[in-house]
Order: sequence, then C-alpha cells, then structure tokens
Amino acid sequence: MQTHTHTLRSPATGTQRTLQSLHFGSDRQRPDDSANANTQKVYIQASLHADELPGMLVAHHLRGLLTALEASGALLGEVVLVPMANPIGLDQTLMYAQLGRFEMASGENFNRHYPDFANAIADAVAPQLSQDAAHNRQVIRAAMQEWLSQQPTPNELASLRNTLMRLAADADVVLDLHCDFEAVMHLYVETPYLDQAAPLAQALGARALLWAQNDSGALCFDESLSAVWWRLRARFPNHPIDLACLSSTVELRGQADVSHAQAQADAQAIVDFLIHRGVIAGHVTLPQPVCAPTPLAGSQTLHAPHAGVISYHAQAGDTLAVGDVVADIVCPATAQVTPVVAEVDGVLYARHVLRWATTGMDIGKIAGAKAFKTGPLLSA
Repeated sequence: MQTHTHTLRSPATGTQRTLQSLHFGSDRQRPDDSANANTQKVYIQASLHADELPGMLVAHHLRGLLTALEASGALLGEVVLVPMANPIGLDQTLMYAQLGRFEMASGENFNRHYPDFANAIADAVAPQLSQDAAHNRQVIRAAMQEWLSQQPTPNELASLRNTLMRLAADADVVLDLHCDFEAVMHLYVETPYLDQAAPLAQALGARALLWAQNDSGALCFDESLSAVWWRLRARFPNHPIDLACLSSTVELRGQADVSHAQAQADAQAIVDFLIHRGVIAGHVTLPQPVCAPTPLAGSQTLHAPHAGVISYHAQAGDTLAVGDVVADIVCPATAQVTPVVAEVDGVLYARHVLRWATTGMDIGKIAGAKAFKTGPLLSA
C-alpha cells in the first residue's frame, strides 16, 4: 500500500486541510486493455457527505482486507481507497452536531456540481477516435485528466472536487459510499450500467437498486464519471465506445448503522464483488438478488402535510401496498392526526431520523416499479 497526501487550497490564513488516498496493487500505466481483468482500476471513497459515517468504517475494514490481498498477490488490478473523502465537512460541527452535507461557506451540496465531461471533452476527442474501442478508452480518459488539470480551483471546495475527480477519472469501477437517515442497503446507478451493477447489488444484499434514465439531473460524483461514456457513445455512434466506468452511489443503510460487524460484512461483500469482477483472484458465488431494479422516477417521496410529531407505522425495509399508512403526523396543539400513505407499491427504503416534521418535509421514500416523475430526481 502507498499513501498519498493531497493538499487542498487554503481557505484562510493559518488553515490548510489535506486528503489522503491509499493505493493498493499495481500503480501502473495501463495499456487500457480492459477486456483483460488485471488492468482494472477500482476507486472507492467514503463519506463525501461527512455526516454519513458508515462508509468510513467500511473503508477501515477494506483497508485491512486489501492490505492482506495485496501481500498475498491476489490483487490483480489497482484499488484506490479514499477513507475520508471530505475533510471540509468533517470540520463542520455545530454544538456537537455534524453538518457535513453542505459546505457552510457556499451552501453547496458536496455531492453536486461535478463535471459534465461529455460536453467538456467532446471536441478534443473527436479527431482522435478510431474503430478500436481500447484506443478510444485511452483517448477519453486522457482527455478527462487533461481537462481536469486545466481547471481553476479558486477555493477549497473546488480543490476538493478536482482532487477527488482526478483520483477517480480513469477508473473502471467507482463506488461512492454514502448512507441515508434510516434505511436499508440500496444503490443508485445509471440505466446503461444496470447489468454491471447487478452483481454489486447481489453481493451487498441491496433492497433497492434505483436507476435513472439516463441521469438524475444532479451532476453527482458518480454520474459525472459514468455518464461521459454513454453520452459520448450517443454523440459518436460511428466509433466503438465502451461503457467503461461502472460508477454507483452505495447507500450503506442509515446514519446510525455503524458497527464493526456490519462494516466488516459490507467490506467483505465489496471484496466478493471485486472477485466476481476479476480485480481480485479467486472464486465466489454471489447471493441471489433480493430486489429487482426500479426507476428512480418511480420512487415516491413522502411529505409531511403539516408540522407535527412523526409516528411511523412502517419500518425501513417494509414492503408496502398503495394505501398503507407509513406514518401519522400528530399536531399536539390542535390534536390533528394526519396519516401519510403509500401511493405506490414497493419497499420503504429510507425514512427520516427526526421525529418532528415541519410542513412539507421529506419523511420517507418508497421504491415503486413504475416511473411517474420527470425533471430532476434528486434533492439539491
């Protein structure tokens, strides 16, 4: 293992943060023959939303597993692990509460505003594309890195985003480890990558595999890295362009689901997926899937109709039918009790950790099988 330290742009005199990346396996100039499994690069980062802690503990256990695999010679490709992806958010503590989803200086979500690579590099790659898919992968990855190297980083947040992107831009697999408030294991992936994502969902025992057709409109970290391939494929239909980066947001249940036993199991599940993928030597039989993929546009977000105490009837992971009561919103001042009901059939894959709702607050999400929403599919 090699440890690299990346210095972020200083936000103020006397203050400077750093980011660490751990590099396992071959630190190579790969020929980009991705049909050969041992050329694969995997990038895994934890807690880009710094108040979502399960990923950091999973990364801790992954570090141990990867160290042993590297020492035994079983690691065939390269794995880059960023165990604490957001040192800015980790320092945003207010009265002992961790506020790591939005940067306090700008109000921006740490997992938004990543590059639209297809538009950024299309003109640069166009004259270099050929009828050789491996050559085209190399051209596109080189153009992504070159574009990133030319981008200004006027503040600390911009330097964090650019650093993370440069570590991940040439990866074949990107796993962005997050969690929800109270939730079961679930994944987000772009539609073209569903076949590649299915073994990951199996290994992790995901209760929901949510796909966006073809993107959620949020410029999230994972979509920035996966979308470039299908968008350039559509833009240059006469040139073979692979879907060369399976990039997924992995939601490791809820914020309080932090234990060594669970993190060890999740880390081993990721290793099993990498064995299945051919990045690690060995053989593994993945468990049967426990969910079918469902459209993100079919996910019902439950809203509180008025302020009040939330009394849940349904637990995260419950399978619901239309009309089932998920929660009551109880106003103590007026004695008003309003049920919030499921409007789709599906799994309640996430619910809020708070028990006091303000009017209109999101209190849960149900993975429905039929798309009904349009426009941006994720919150700001």
